[in-house]
Amino acid sequence: MPARPSVVIICPKEFKFTDQEASVERPHLADVADLTTVMLDFGAPLPAAALDAHAHILWHGPLMDAAVIAQLKNCRVIIRNGVGFDTVDTAAAARASIPVCNVPDYGTEEVADHAIALILALYRQLFPLDAEAKRLGWKIEVAPKMRRLRTQTLGLVGLGRIGIATALRAKAFGFRVVFFDPYAPAGTRKAVGLEQVGSLDELLKLSDTISIHCPLSAETRGMFGAREIGLMRPGAFLVNTARGDIVQKAAAFAALHSGHLGGAGLDVVENEPLRTPEEAATPNLICTCHGAFCSPEGMIEMRTTSARIARAALTGQPVWNRVN
Repeated sequence: MPARPSVVIICPKEFKFTDQEASVERPHLADVADLTTVMLDFGAPLPAAALDAHAHILWHGPLMDAAVIAQLKNCRVIIRNGVGFDTVDTAAAARASIPVCNVPDYGTEEVADHAIALILALYRQLFPLDAEAKRLGWKIEVAPKMRRLRTQTLGLVGLGRIGIATALRAKAFGFRVVFFDPYAPAGTRKAVGLEQVGSLDELLKLSDTISIHCPLSAETRGMFGAREIGLMRPGAFLVNTARGDIVQKAAAFAALHSGHLGGAGLDVVENEPLRTPEEAATPNLICTCHGAFCSPEGMIEMRTTSARIARAALTGQPVWNRVN
């Protein structure tokens, strides 16, 4: 009898979002494929056995560059367990006739909720107030930073699924919401009742807070540097729940030290995680652990979708969420 197809799930050891038994994926795949979970050190090369698989499900971390893809002789699909797919050379995969798919919608609610939580924490100065209260003080030293939300303009960079979800939440709090997205379909602003501007520079000058919701690509990598941050209003807030490499860390931290940025809420940072005590001590910085997507419900949805895409590829059915 011919050997059954194999599916390999590749996850860095540091992450606790999967299990060796592939308990979520197995019910969707066990009748058509053998499953293996490979736990790697972050950035470690794929073992030879993983290269032979017929479907690869990747958590954040493992790199599939052109050299790795050239070794995938049996692969019918590469699935990024998440929204971003910058760890996969999609062009090389396309040349090898391997579809690359992602799971773009699993964490929409969670990331939008997290972005709003960071924005509210900055506007209501929750962490400085918490620290002051625990010093047994009661002067409300940060009162000048605490603004009425309906007097504020929130600028969104990118209006995909998460951007729209964030916009709708922000509108409920009374923000004036404006967005820049050159790829938004015509009429999007009408459908969701938002203002649209024609350039990033215009958005930066207009907004009291910038929240980033675009993918990481050659176009967006390092998009927020010293020039762009310098265009933001003095005392403005910067929030990033997208990808760390969109914002140049040195420029953002320098603006926090100088006071040009009134605060930043970063779920992701360039060259994450934070690397030094000096970075961790940056003033007016809220930094979370690339965890905006996290919830038990979201994890199950993501893993289920990845397994169903793998099943489709292995059984000759059309795949979806293809990015190449």
